Amino acid sequence: MAGEQGRAQVGSEVLLGLVEELAGRLRRSVVLDDPLVRLIHSSRHFDDADPVRVRSLLQGRADDEIVRFVLGQGVAQWSRPGYIEGCDELGLHSRYCVPLRERGHLLGLLMVLSPGKDLTDGETADIDKSARLIAAQMYAERLAGRAGEAEAQERLLALLSASATARAGAGHHFLTAAGDAADARHAQVTFVRVTRTDEPPGQVETALRAALETVRRSRWVQDAVAFASDRAVLLQYGERPPEPQALRGQSHGILQALGTYLGPGTDSVLGVGSSQPGVADAWVSYEQALVGTRAALRLPHLGRIGHWDELGEYSVLLQLPDRVLNATVLPQALRTLLAAPGGPRLVETLSTFLEHAGSVPRTSEALQIHRTSLYYRLRQVQEITGLDLDNGADRLVLHLGLRLHGLIEPTGTGAVG
Repeated sequence: MAGEQGRAQVGSEVLLGLVEELAGRLRRSVVLDDPLVRLIHSSRHFDDADPVRVRSLLQGRADDEIVRFVLGQGVAQWSRPGYIEGCDELGLHSRYCVPLRERGHLLGLLMVLSPGKDLTDGETADIDKSARLIAAQMYAERLAGRAGEAEAQERLLALLSASATARAGAGHHFLTAAGDAADARHAQVTFVRVTRTDEPPGQVETALRAALETVRRSRWVQDAVAFASDRAVLLQYGERPPEPQALRGQSHGILQALGTYLGPGTDSVLGVGSSQPGVADAWVSYEQALVGTRAALRLPHLGRIGHWDELGEYSVLLQLPDRVLNATVLPQALRTLLAAPGGPRLVETLSTFLEHAGSVPRTSEALQIHRTSLYYRLRQVQEITGLDLDNGADRLVLHLGLRLHGLIEPTGTGAVG
């Protein structure tokens, strides 16, 4: 999904007029972008277009590398106007950039092409005056556009609640508002969380909205969303579930978009619940998506994406609350082994042995040691733990203990839901 992060909402006629008027006075090209450098409106040409501007006009959006380059200059944190440095390799000329803020919110970026960085004091004063008018208009349009959003989000979260009473009330309103939801035979929830970033909360929420916009254009499914400062919930419903490959591509696309918009210092995880037979059971998928997100946080091999259907035994173990996922939950026999001299090597041997169903030939091959050495290590494990590796119950205790041990050393921390 590289290069397919979508475009911003088209601005109103009032916004377009303000941008065109400024461009006409300056006799320079002016661009209005959202906080993620996605095109809202571009003025007419004044023979100053660079390759980036031409591509953006043709595609309706900037390339991912341009987005990363511009945001990498920290424009989302700028408190005053300044010049964005050009880059010959990218075909980008310098631009004068004004961060459009209103009541603490970054609403967009107003950019004026200026390859020579030669704007006069009078021109920058004119730009700043227009920027204030544009920011005020954008803020008013934002408030109007989101007037009913809070209520819709509350209905969605109630629909996904663990409370049957809350779900019953929300379900009626949700099905009434979205008439096609009543006939849906498939409902599935994706939960996204940004766990680490240097960007302010407002920019993170904007990035989450943009990252979900691309996957929300599908014709085979309808959806509903809810956002918070660092997380988002996506409910998708329709006649049939997506193909597993398509669902995986969707998950990777969301995380890739967040990486583009929030930069390399960002960590994000995503959980996907299983398909349920209708919107009324979507809460089950939501609970599973939360578990999937916890798995993505704690299990590096998942690659930051936890699909419930692929979690195996972890789908059960990760329903233990965070407060008990510490060393005290491990079986005493395993704790003793971990603390013993040579413990890490013996734990690795034990884990490999159990993963290979107790097969000595396959275990020795995987560890690349002689069978005599393997038998010696296994005897050490039994002597230290006091457990019998020929006993199925003892092996189960150790195997579950090793699984739990992998969960108490998470790559990320904090509550998910």
